[in-house]
Amino acid sequence: MLSAGDGMKIHYECFACAANQCQKIVEMATDDLELRKKGVIEAAKLMASIDETSVPAVFGSGVFLGVYKAVGNDDPFREYKELSNRLARKIVEDFEDVALRDALKLAIIGNVVDFAVGYSPEKLENDVREMMKEGLHVDDSEELFGELSRAEKLLYLTDNCGEIYFDLLFLRKLGEAFPHIKIYIAAKEGPIINDATVEDLRRAGFDEVGEIISTGTRIVGVPFGLVSEEFMDVFESADVIIAKGQGNFETLSERKDSRVFYLLKAKCRPIARELGVPQGALLCIRS
Repeated sequence: MLSAGDGMKIHYECFACAANQCQKIVEMATDDLELRKKGVIEAAKLMASIDETSVPAVFGSGVFLGVYKAVGNDDPFREYKELSNRLARKIVEDFEDVALRDALKLAIIGNVVDFAVGYSPEKLENDVREMMKEGLHVDDSEELFGELSRAEKLLYLTDNCGEIYFDLLFLRKLGEAFPHIKIYIAAKEGPIINDATVEDLRRAGFDEVGEIISTGTRIVGVPFGLVSEEFMDVFESADVIIAKGQGNFETLSERKDSRVFYLLKAKCRPIARELGVPQGALLCIRS
Protein backbone atom coordinates (compact mmCIF):
# COMPACT_ATOMS: atom_id res chain seq x y z
CA MET A 1 0.00 0.00 0.00
CA LEU A 2 1.08 3.58 -0.65
CA SER A 3 3.09 5.45 1.94
CA ALA A 4 3.73 9.17 1.87
CA GLY A 5 5.55 10.83 4.72
CA ASP A 6 3.86 12.61 7.56
CA GLY A 7 0.23 13.55 7.72
CA MET A 8 -2.82 13.22 9.90
CA LYS A 9 -3.09 9.61 11.08
CA ILE A 10 -6.31 7.62 10.73
CA HIS A 11 -9.09 7.88 13.29
CA TYR A 12 -11.35 4.95 14.00
CA GLU A 13 -14.08 6.31 11.68
CA CYS A 14 -11.78 6.41 8.62
CA PHE A 15 -12.04 2.71 7.81
CA ALA A 16 -15.84 2.77 7.53
CA CYS A 17 -15.68 6.00 5.53
CA ALA A 18 -13.32 4.43 2.99
CA ALA A 19 -15.54 1.32 2.78
CA ASN A 20 -18.64 3.46 2.11
CA GLN A 21 -16.75 5.37 -0.54
CA CYS A 22 -15.77 2.10 -2.24
CA GLN A 23 -19.43 1.07 -2.40
CA LYS A 24 -20.25 4.41 -4.07
CA ILE A 25 -17.36 3.95 -6.49
CA VAL A 26 -18.50 0.53 -7.73
CA GLU A 27 -22.11 1.71 -8.05
CA MET A 28 -21.02 4.72 -10.12
CA ALA A 29 -18.50 2.71 -12.11
CA THR A 30 -20.69 -0.08 -13.45
CA ASP A 31 -24.18 -1.62 -13.53
CA ASP A 32 -22.67 -5.11 -13.63
CA LEU A 33 -23.36 -6.71 -10.22
CA GLU A 34 -20.51 -9.21 -10.57
CA LEU A 35 -18.04 -6.40 -11.31
CA ARG A 36 -19.35 -4.44 -8.32
CA LYS A 37 -18.74 -7.47 -6.12
CA LYS A 38 -15.26 -7.89 -7.59
CA GLY A 39 -14.55 -4.22 -6.83
CA VAL A 40 -15.53 -4.38 -3.16
CA ILE A 41 -13.63 -7.65 -2.64
CA GLU A 42 -10.55 -5.93 -4.06
CA ALA A 43 -11.22 -2.98 -1.74
CA ALA A 44 -11.38 -5.31 1.28
CA LYS A 45 -8.04 -6.89 0.36
CA LEU A 46 -6.39 -3.50 -0.04
CA MET A 47 -7.92 -2.13 3.16
CA ALA A 48 -6.34 -4.98 5.13
CA SER A 49 -3.05 -3.05 4.90
CA ILE A 50 -4.34 -0.23 7.13
CA ASP A 51 -2.34 0.52 10.28
CA GLU A 52 -1.95 3.25 12.91
CA THR A 53 0.38 5.30 10.70
CA SER A 54 -1.93 5.39 7.66
CA VAL A 55 -2.87 8.87 6.38
CA PRO A 56 -6.57 8.74 5.40
CA ALA A 57 -6.19 10.63 2.10
CA VAL A 58 -3.25 8.50 0.96
CA PHE A 59 -4.56 5.18 2.21
CA GLY A 60 -7.99 5.84 0.71
CA SER A 61 -6.55 6.90 -2.66
CA GLY A 62 -4.59 3.67 -2.96
CA VAL A 63 -7.70 1.63 -2.22
CA PHE A 64 -9.87 3.62 -4.65
CA LEU A 65 -7.37 3.27 -7.51
CA GLY A 66 -7.28 -0.47 -6.89
CA VAL A 67 -11.08 -0.58 -7.14
CA TYR A 68 -11.01 1.45 -10.37
CA LYS A 69 -8.71 -1.16 -11.86
CA ALA A 70 -10.82 -4.07 -10.62
CA VAL A 71 -14.03 -2.71 -12.17
CA GLY A 72 -12.36 -1.42 -15.35
CA ASN A 73 -13.40 2.22 -14.99
CA ASP A 74 -10.64 4.80 -14.57
CA ASP A 75 -12.95 7.74 -13.78
CA PRO A 76 -16.23 6.60 -12.17
CA PHE A 77 -17.05 10.14 -11.02
CA ARG A 78 -16.83 11.69 -14.51
CA GLU A 79 -20.55 12.47 -14.89
CA TYR A 80 -20.87 13.68 -11.31
CA LYS A 81 -17.88 16.00 -11.77
CA GLU A 82 -19.34 17.42 -14.99
CA LEU A 83 -22.67 18.05 -13.23
CA SER A 84 -20.89 19.72 -10.29
CA ASN A 85 -18.93 21.95 -12.66
CA ARG A 86 -22.00 22.98 -14.65
CA LEU A 87 -24.00 23.88 -11.55
CA ALA A 88 -21.17 25.68 -9.80
CA ARG A 89 -20.21 27.70 -12.88
CA LYS A 90 -23.81 28.92 -13.19
CA ILE A 91 -24.11 29.83 -9.49
CA VAL A 92 -20.78 31.68 -9.37
CA GLU A 93 -22.00 34.00 -12.15
CA ASP A 94 -24.39 35.53 -9.57
CA PHE A 95 -21.48 36.41 -7.26
CA GLU A 96 -19.01 37.99 -9.69
CA ASP A 97 -19.24 41.41 -8.00
CA VAL A 98 -18.51 40.33 -4.42
CA ALA A 99 -15.68 41.84 -2.35
CA LEU A 100 -12.47 39.92 -1.61
CA ARG A 101 -13.60 38.71 1.84
CA ASP A 102 -16.87 37.38 0.47
CA ALA A 103 -14.95 35.66 -2.33
CA LEU A 104 -12.80 33.95 0.31
CA LYS A 105 -15.94 32.83 2.12
CA LEU A 106 -17.42 31.54 -1.14
CA ALA A 107 -14.23 29.55 -1.74
CA ILE A 108 -14.73 27.87 1.65
CA ILE A 109 -18.44 27.32 1.01
CA GLY A 110 -17.56 25.80 -2.35
CA ASN A 111 -15.92 23.01 -0.36
CA VAL A 112 -19.40 21.50 0.23
CA VAL A 113 -19.46 20.33 -3.41
CA ASP A 114 -18.22 16.91 -2.39
CA PHE A 115 -19.90 13.65 -3.27
CA ALA A 116 -17.65 11.86 -0.79
CA VAL A 117 -19.86 13.02 2.09
CA GLY A 118 -23.16 12.38 0.32
CA TYR A 119 -23.68 15.88 -1.01
CA SER A 120 -26.49 16.35 -3.55
CA PRO A 121 -25.39 19.04 -6.04
CA GLU A 122 -28.98 20.03 -6.78
CA LYS A 123 -29.15 21.63 -3.31
CA LEU A 124 -26.10 23.72 -4.06
CA GLU A 125 -27.55 27.15 -4.77
CA ASN A 126 -29.79 27.31 -1.70
CA ASP A 127 -27.01 26.02 0.53
CA VAL A 128 -24.54 28.59 -0.78
CA ARG A 129 -26.90 31.48 -0.07
CA GLU A 130 -27.71 30.17 3.40
CA MET A 131 -24.05 29.62 4.29
CA MET A 132 -23.10 33.12 3.16
CA LYS A 133 -25.08 34.27 6.21
CA GLU A 134 -22.93 32.12 8.53
CA GLY A 135 -19.76 33.38 10.19
CA LEU A 136 -16.46 31.53 9.96
CA HIS A 137 -15.76 29.51 13.11
CA VAL A 138 -12.06 30.40 12.76
CA ASP A 139 -11.15 33.37 10.61
CA ASP A 140 -7.43 33.97 10.03
CA SER A 141 -8.10 35.90 6.82
CA GLU A 142 -6.48 39.09 8.21
CA GLU A 143 -3.23 37.17 8.62
CA LEU A 144 -3.64 35.60 5.18
CA PHE A 145 -4.13 38.95 3.45
CA GLY A 146 -1.26 40.45 5.45
CA GLU A 147 1.06 37.66 4.29
CA LEU A 148 -0.15 38.03 0.70
CA SER A 149 0.62 41.75 0.74
CA ARG A 150 4.29 40.87 1.34
CA ALA A 151 4.44 37.69 -0.75
CA GLU A 152 5.91 37.17 -4.20
CA LYS A 153 4.67 33.63 -4.83
CA LEU A 154 1.35 31.98 -3.92
CA LEU A 155 0.62 28.26 -4.31
CA TYR A 156 -3.11 27.43 -4.37
CA LEU A 157 -3.95 23.75 -3.81
CA THR A 158 -7.34 22.89 -5.31
CA ASP A 159 -9.70 20.19 -4.10
CA ASN A 160 -12.92 19.14 -5.87
CA CYS A 161 -14.65 19.74 -9.18
CA GLY A 162 -17.53 22.21 -8.86
CA GLU A 163 -15.66 23.86 -6.01
CA ILE A 164 -12.99 25.01 -8.47
CA TYR A 165 -15.35 27.64 -9.92
CA PHE A 166 -15.56 29.26 -6.47
CA ASP A 167 -11.75 29.06 -6.32
CA LEU A 168 -11.50 30.74 -9.72
CA LEU A 169 -13.60 33.68 -8.50
CA PHE A 170 -11.48 33.99 -5.34
CA LEU A 171 -8.23 33.83 -7.34
CA ARG A 172 -9.48 36.58 -9.67
CA LYS A 173 -10.16 38.77 -6.64
CA LEU A 174 -6.74 37.91 -5.16
CA GLY A 175 -5.08 38.84 -8.45
CA GLU A 176 -6.84 42.23 -8.40
CA ALA A 177 -5.96 42.89 -4.73
CA PHE A 178 -2.34 41.66 -4.96
CA PRO A 179 -1.29 42.16 -8.59
CA HIS A 180 2.41 41.72 -7.72
CA ILE A 181 1.98 38.02 -6.78
CA LYS A 182 2.91 35.13 -9.06
CA ILE A 183 0.14 32.54 -8.61
CA TYR A 184 0.51 28.79 -9.11
CA ILE A 185 -2.60 26.59 -9.02
CA ALA A 186 -2.12 22.87 -8.41
CA ALA A 187 -4.43 19.96 -9.23
CA LYS A 188 -4.18 16.19 -9.61
CA GLU A 189 -2.36 14.53 -12.49
CA GLY A 190 -5.32 12.22 -13.21
CA PRO A 191 -8.79 11.39 -11.89
CA ILE A 192 -9.33 10.33 -8.28
CA ILE A 193 -12.86 10.47 -6.81
CA ASN A 194 -14.26 13.96 -7.56
CA ASP A 195 -10.97 15.88 -7.24
CA ALA A 196 -10.02 18.39 -9.91
CA THR A 197 -7.33 17.45 -12.42
CA VAL A 198 -5.02 19.79 -14.30
CA GLU A 199 -7.27 19.20 -17.31
CA ASP A 200 -10.30 20.38 -15.30
CA LEU A 201 -8.43 23.58 -14.39
CA ARG A 202 -7.49 24.22 -18.02
CA ARG A 203 -11.08 23.75 -19.16
CA ALA A 204 -12.30 26.14 -16.44
CA GLY A 205 -9.87 28.88 -17.55
CA PHE A 206 -7.47 28.93 -14.59
CA ASP A 207 -4.58 29.82 -16.89
CA GLU A 208 -6.07 33.34 -16.94
CA VAL A 209 -5.34 33.80 -13.21
CA GLY A 210 -2.09 31.90 -12.76
CA GLU A 211 0.12 29.02 -13.82
CA ILE A 212 -1.50 25.59 -13.64
CA ILE A 213 0.74 22.84 -12.26
CA SER A 214 0.24 19.17 -11.48
CA THR A 215 1.00 17.59 -8.12
CA GLY A 216 2.47 14.83 -10.27
CA THR A 217 0.20 12.19 -8.76
CA ARG A 218 -3.45 11.14 -8.60
CA ILE A 219 -3.28 10.67 -4.82
CA VAL A 220 -5.53 13.02 -2.81
CA GLY A 221 -3.83 15.96 -1.07
CA VAL A 222 -0.07 16.54 -1.09
CA PRO A 223 1.47 13.10 -0.46
CA PHE A 224 5.15 13.93 0.06
CA GLY A 225 7.35 11.32 -1.54
CA LEU A 226 4.77 10.76 -4.29
CA VAL A 227 4.52 14.29 -5.73
CA SER A 228 6.73 15.44 -8.61
CA GLU A 229 10.01 17.35 -8.31
CA GLU A 230 8.46 20.22 -10.29
CA PHE A 231 5.64 20.45 -7.75
CA MET A 232 8.07 20.28 -4.79
CA ASP A 233 10.13 23.13 -6.29
CA VAL A 234 7.04 25.35 -6.34
CA PHE A 235 5.88 24.14 -2.91
CA GLU A 236 9.21 24.85 -1.25
CA SER A 237 9.67 28.27 -2.85
CA ALA A 238 6.11 29.56 -2.22
CA ASP A 239 5.70 32.40 0.28
CA VAL A 240 2.05 31.55 0.98
CA ILE A 241 0.16 28.29 0.42
CA ILE A 242 -3.64 28.17 0.37
CA ALA A 243 -4.86 24.59 0.81
CA LYS A 244 -8.47 23.73 0.04
CA GLY A 245 -10.36 20.89 1.64
CA GLN A 246 -9.82 17.97 3.97
CA GLY A 247 -7.44 15.90 1.82
CA ASN A 248 -4.90 18.72 1.71
CA PHE A 249 -5.27 19.19 5.47
CA GLU A 250 -4.78 15.47 6.12
CA THR A 251 -1.52 15.34 4.17
CA LEU A 252 -0.07 18.69 5.31
CA SER A 253 -1.22 19.13 8.92
CA GLU A 254 1.70 17.36 10.63
CA ARG A 255 4.20 19.70 8.98
CA LYS A 256 3.03 22.69 11.07
CA ASP A 257 4.07 24.95 8.17
CA SER A 258 3.11 28.55 8.97
CA ARG A 259 2.97 29.42 5.25
CA VAL A 260 -0.13 27.23 4.92
CA PHE A 261 -3.69 28.55 5.30
CA TYR A 262 -6.46 25.96 5.17
CA LEU A 263 -9.82 26.87 3.66
CA LEU A 264 -12.33 24.14 4.39
CA LYS A 265 -15.51 22.92 5.99
CA ALA A 266 -14.84 20.39 8.76
CA LYS A 267 -17.16 17.80 7.25
CA CYS A 268 -16.23 14.75 9.31
CA ARG A 269 -15.64 14.05 12.99
CA PRO A 270 -11.92 13.16 12.64
CA ILE A 271 -11.09 16.48 10.95
CA ALA A 272 -13.20 18.44 13.44
CA ARG A 273 -11.44 16.58 16.27
CA GLU A 274 -7.97 17.31 14.85
CA LEU A 275 -8.81 21.01 14.52
CA GLY A 276 -10.73 21.30 17.80
CA VAL A 277 -13.82 22.73 16.08
CA PRO A 278 -17.47 21.63 15.77
CA GLN A 279 -18.28 19.33 12.86
CA GLY A 280 -19.57 21.43 9.94
CA ALA A 281 -17.56 24.54 10.92
CA LEU A 282 -16.35 26.83 8.12
CA LEU A 283 -12.69 27.69 8.53
CA CYS A 284 -9.91 29.94 7.30
CA ILE A 285 -7.20 28.67 9.60
CA ARG A 286 -3.44 29.09 9.62
CA SER A 287 -1.30 26.03 10.14
